[in-house]
Amino acid sequence: MTGLVLKLAPKERVLINGAVIENGDRRSRLAIMTPNAHILRLRDAVHPDEVNTPVRRVCYIAQLVLSGDAEWTEAKGQLLRGIEQLSQALTDRDSRAQLALATSAVLEGQTYQALKALRSLLPREERLLAAAGA
Repeated sequence: MTGLVLKLAPKERVLINGAVIENGDRRSRLAIMTPNAHILRLRDAVHPDEVNTPVRRVCYIAQLVLSGDAEWTEAKGQLLRGIEQLSQALTDRDSRAQLALATSAVLEGQTYQALKALRSLLPREERLLAAAGA
């Protein structure tokens, strides 16, 4: 089987080409055969009101591409600039590794993989912001 395989939990929602689809009462697998379909798991989505930190801003750009609300050609430069700015603040080894993964994913046109790598930085960013505020 080729294409993207989505494994959905019961009642999990996913956005596919602008349509919100909710899974039934059982786990399921969907095979997305259309290349370049816009797909976003809603559990991974950052709500526009929550775009209030540097990592969330970059995640949101990737999310807009996945939802089909932004063009890849425009978002690619914004993503790379955002990742570069994050790399100036997040200098530990683990963060650098995730930022490198995100950069590679962007350069390869793998938006979901970039979002996944960037989302892994959210807990670290939250701890740093909490420590700075204390």
